[in-house]
Amino acid sequence: MSRWIDVRKNLRSFRFAADGIIALFRFENNAKIHLLAALAVAVAGFWLRLDRIEWALILTQVALVWAAEAFNTAIEKLADVVSPERHPQIKAVKDLSAGAVLLVVMLAVVVGILIFGTKLLAWLERIGWF
Repeated sequence: MSRWIDVRKNLRSFRFAADGIIALFRFENNAKIHLLAALAVAVAGFWLRLDRIEWALILTQVALVWAAEAFNTAIEKLADVVSPERHPQIKAVKDLSAGAVLLVVMLAVVVGILIFGTKLLAWLERIGWF
């Protein structure tokens, strides 16, 4: 009897995805930097008492950066298999992929400045610096 949803197959897919996430943070230096930045942002978020909407925005940005880094890593690894030697088109693909990560990171920084900047200014006013 065929089932509409094959639970074992789905669980296997989740395991493969988890393996990919673990490998990303275990072996990729940029992903480790993004992980440390996310931890620093989380600490700052608790310290500055972000509200639910602010947390939602910050967590979305963190997830977007991590996803962009994962896609970039996957594209680079695939490009290395397709063309182990230097090739101008492969360089262009890798540069575009890395550029996409940079765009996502720059937007995440802007969102962070908007949220944390406002909170920091309010805190500085409360302690009498302004």
